[in-house]
Amino acid sequence: MKTDFQDLKPSPRVLLGPGPSNVHPRVLRAMATPLLGYLDPEFLVIMDEIKELLRYVFQTENDLTLPISGTGTAGMEASLYNIIEPGDRVVVVVKGFFGERICDMAERCGAQVKRIEVEWGRIVEPEQVKAALKDGGVKVVALVHAETSTGVLQPLEEISQMVHEHEAFLLVDAVTSLGGHPVKVDDRGIDICYSGSQKCLACPPGLAPITFNNRAAEAMRNRKSKGQSWYLDMTMVEKYWGQERAYHHTAPITMNYALREALLLIFEEGLEARFERHRLNHQALLAGLQAMGLEPFAQAGHRLWTLNTVRVPKSVEDARIRRRLLDEFSIEIGGGLGPVKGQIWRIGLMGYSSSKQNVLLCLGALETVFREEGYQLAAGAGVAAATEVYS
Repeated sequence: MKTDFQDLKPSPRVLLGPGPSNVHPRVLRAMATPLLGYLDPEFLVIMDEIKELLRYVFQTENDLTLPISGTGTAGMEASLYNIIEPGDRVVVVVKGFFGERICDMAERCGAQVKRIEVEWGRIVEPEQVKAALKDGGVKVVALVHAETSTGVLQPLEEISQMVHEHEAFLLVDAVTSLGGHPVKVDDRGIDICYSGSQKCLACPPGLAPITFNNRAAEAMRNRKSKGQSWYLDMTMVEKYWGQERAYHHTAPITMNYALREALLLIFEEGLEARFERHRLNHQALLAGLQAMGLEPFAQAGHRLWTLNTVRVPKSVEDARIRRRLLDEFSIEIGGGLGPVKGQIWRIGLMGYSSSKQNVLLCLGALETVFREEGYQLAAGAGVAAATEVYS
């Protein structure tokens, strides 16, 4: 057994991958404050503040809005496991890695799953959803708002209208959009929505914000059978976060401190200002990457501000470039998943990581590594194009 354990000293990284993102110093300081009990009156006040701030960020008035103790995947499971019962008909849009995961979970619930297959890098068109709904009897339509594996932002308004015309529930994954793009749960008629703490909210991974509107909450409470997960049973979790304060599990106190501080930072910045910051930095980065000869992967007009995807130039080696950025510049960017593994890069600009400084740093580092790897490009082209956007 190893005996020479050293002090914990993780290398400082500029996290520009698909998540997690860098965390604001105020969030780290909040995590260093003393623990409280999970029913301490002071902690109960913090819980209420978290719910209020989450409603602000989700852009909703939903009473059932809270953080699940677990990562974004726990939010995905909680959303599905609480609304789907065995035999239910569920339509899932599969346009990336996380649509596949939703399918897997829905099948584990015993649902009859109908997949809408979409080419990776493109949105699902409303007509495709309409065709999947035409036979009726669908209980849930599930899709990803911001597909982390492709960098695509899915329009929701027209699809939402179709879903509700068929009296189904719209379930939306907002893991990579909440806090960086408008989600507008109420305005868009989203029935169930979940996210993760570690991306645009700029909090460490470990909590999954989730919200149910009244219609979805009533369906959950009146289901015929118990959900397959005790831990993620929202009928019990909501009693802890509601007026009853009934014990369910020991809440991760420190993570809730972190989430409260991260949400407070969003509130202080203001949603519109935050969205504009993400939009501007996305435009600058994309302009710089294109000036360096890199081709965007996600469909034009539907590209995420929070996660930028570009094709890997054929003249360079994907993993080698990413490793050099990490080793020499302490910059993390992400590679592709599934069928686009080795073919695209995923460069995140989320939350605290979304800054002009990081955009210019990333472009400058990429140019340095590219030149040393023999990739031909005009000197300073990327940084110059980004600077032009900012000016």
